[in-house]
Amino acid sequence: MPLDLAIVPCLADNYCYIVHDPATDTTTAVDVPDAVPVLRELSERGWKLSHILLTHHHHDHIDGVRALAAATGARVIGAAADAPRLPRLTEDAEPGKDLHIGMEAVRVIEASGHTVGHLAYYFPNAGLAFTGDSLMSWGCGRLFEGSPAQMFDTLSRLAALPDDTLICSGHEYTEANGRFALSLEPDNPALQARMADTRARRARNAPTVPVPLALEKATNPFLRAADPGLRRALGMETATDLAVFTEARARKDRF
Repeated sequence: MPLDLAIVPCLADNYCYIVHDPATDTTTAVDVPDAVPVLRELSERGWKLSHILLTHHHHDHIDGVRALAAATGARVIGAAADAPRLPRLTEDAEPGKDLHIGMEAVRVIEASGHTVGHLAYYFPNAGLAFTGDSLMSWGCGRLFEGSPAQMFDTLSRLAALPDDTLICSGHEYTEANGRFALSLEPDNPALQARMADTRARRARNAPTVPVPLALEKATNPFLRAADPGLRRALGMETATDLAVFTEARARKDRF
């Protein structure tokens, strides 16, 4: 039986994701910027929350955790290495060790770069990857704590997932990220088509997430360091992939 996915807008441009397994009546929230809209969504759907997964410690991903856990009794799971900066954890998550939630063996993926200790969570049977602020829709997170090499390694790990994986990232940043991608390659038809679709979705106030990994690999500059077109646009035809990524990330910081 497939999993149900609910996307809950929070704060100005954050998302909480809720995954429901009808076979076991298990319900998991990923990141909780604000408990109120999440509790409302759970009530409307008649779901009882059992687990909360945390990608990283930034306040706009965890501020609602304590209230939501208190209201539902859900288990709180996050990075063991980052526990001092997270709400009190019920269970530690470590890269390379699966979490067993409902019928899923959830793969915990090291995703440092935006922060050190950032995690991503991959539900292989459902084809869902919750990436927080690592791989984002048409972009990647700013490097607040980690290095370009760490983020490049993170994105390489995530890019190795199956192409039909749906990338569930933490913010509604797609259009802004797309403007940057088009600033590098304004004549790229794949980028132009994605921007048209993005603007149409936003015009009807629809989320632009989740996104198939295949689309990210075709259009996201931070996954295309080896692409000859992007290399030409950056004037870096003979550079290493890491150098191309680092330059693209630096330009995004100044954009």
